[in-house]
Amino acid sequence: MKTDNLKDLFDQLDFDVAEPPVQHEERFREKLRNQPGRKTKRSGVITLWLPVMAVAASLFMAFLLFQGVLNDPFSQRTELANVSPEMKETQNFYASVIKNELENLEAQKTPETEAVIADALNQLEILEKDYEKLKKDLQKSGQDKRVIYAMISNFQQRIDLLNTVLEKVETINTLKNSPHENSII
Repeated sequence: MKTDNLKDLFDQLDFDVAEPPVQHEERFREKLRNQPGRKTKRSGVITLWLPVMAVAASLFMAFLLFQGVLNDPFSQRTELANVSPEMKETQNFYASVIKNELENLEAQKTPETEAVIADALNQLEILEKDYEKLKKDLQKSGQDKRVIYAMISNFQQRIDLLNTVLEKVETINTLKNSPHENSII
């Protein structure tokens, strides 16, 4: 019953399925061109400079934004040295110890110890990445003492790692140089 009503409805409606006349598109375009308030084409020089000026303005704005971010005192990355003068001394001390240990390690590098040293450097990179995360946490937490302690602990872990590797390298070097193979029984 309902389908009959729908069929009757569609039969009664007059759908426009005829195609427009041949010149319809041309007349429509002409009406668009003659519309009042339509902007006329600009001269060729202005048309060429407009995209160049837009790019230059974008670059200038990006430069100003970048400078503002770098010079903003609130966007500084927080480090252990920024917490207090004592923490600055602590950071400088640990950094200098780590630097000296790395120099000692590089000085004792031999083909036999190269794998051990490479592994230690990979572990140091992991600890350095952890330290970078801790710096972000320190900035977010507002100088939480737990984060400061974790940063100091990270420095200590790096020094312990370097000391352990130096001991292993020395052991490898002494075993290499020991005359146990040349001993006469």
